[in-house]
Amino acid sequence: MEFLKDKTRTAHHLLSMPFIYWCAIWLFALDIFIEIYHRICFPLYGLKYVKRSNYFRFDRAKLPYLSPIQKFNCLYCSYGNGLMKYATQIIARTEQYWCGIQHKKWGDFEAPNHHGQFVEYWNQQAFEEKYKS
Repeated sequence: MEFLKDKTRTAHHLLSMPFIYWCAIWLFALDIFIEIYHRICFPLYGLKYVKRSNYFRFDRAKLPYLSPIQKFNCLYCSYGNGLMKYATQIIARTEQYWCGIQHKKWGDFEAPNHHGQFVEYWNQQAFEEKYKS
């Protein structure tokens, strides 16, 4: 909570609040759409559901030494970060099902861990051995 150390930026913090909380609309929309996709498509693909509770933690909002606003902010950040991790896992499992080719290596791109199971980019022989019967 670095913002607590600098009282000279209170106006800046207040000005930024509408932009921060406006994102809540899009987070909720993402949550609804990713959950609809997850619940409909995963059974069709034969994939196991991602356990939502593994990605959401709301423990910080229970700390008695935080103000109500700080607790609300902790809930908001916990929800947003948890949702991003949850959605990322759903998308990763989708990618594992539909695609098995690593990305071309360039720049500072960090491939997700599950890409280690994919065949190398531009390796047709490995692709055919793994996926064509």
